[in-house]
Amino acid sequence: MSDNNVTEEKDIVKETVEKKKPEKKEFERVDRGSDDKSFSRYKQKVFFKRKICRFCNKKDLIINYKEIDMLKRFTSERGKIIPRRITGTCAKHQRQLARSIKRARVLALLPFVAKYSSK
Repeated sequence: MSDNNVTEEKDIVKETVEKKKPEKKEFERVDRGSDDKSFSRYKQKVFFKRKICRFCNKKDLIINYKEIDMLKRFTSERGKIIPRRITGTCAKHQRQLARSIKRARVLALLPFVAKYSSK
């Protein structure tokens, strides 16, 4: 009889341990707000592709204030210089880009700001 009691106790312990184990979830649900615009998002680790400096990658590309088409790619619609975290250029080439964009602005090859339109 004692053997039966021992096995029953082990089964009970196993059941309680299995119940206490939390289930593994891949996503974590986050609810925001309780009104009509409520939504839920799932948090997930996102890995970004590392941006490579195109000037380091292609050695034949030279940053020059006379190449307006290339410099326009590194300025926004409003005329601001796009930061290196967005373009992916290294610090050395970002400094050269900024210098050549500023030279082109002084020589009126590039605009300082976007065209002003009056309403």
